[in-house]
Amino acid sequence: MNYKTQGVCAKEINFEIVEGTVRNVRFVGGCLGNLKALSILVEGMPVQTVIDKLKGNLCQNRTSCADQLANALQAAQSK
Repeated sequence: MNYKTQGVCAKEINFEIVEGTVRNVRFVGGCLGNLKALSILVEGMPVQTVIDKLKGNLCQNRTSCADQLANALQAAQSK
C-alpha cells in the first residue's frame, strides 16, 4: 500500500500487510536513519500492536512519521 503523508518531512509510506503483520515498510523522504530504524523495528509486528505503540507519537506538538505510519495502517485496516 502507498500512503501519502501529511505534515511531516517524509512524503509517502509504502508497506505491506501480510497475514496481519507489517512488512516491507519504506518511507520516501524524511530522516533516513531514523525511518530506516523504525521500519526495521516494526517489521513482522502485528498491525494493531504497531498502531497502539505509535498512534499519537508527536514531534514538536504535531504529527510525526511514526504517527503517520499508525494512520496509514489504520487506513489499510479499514479497507
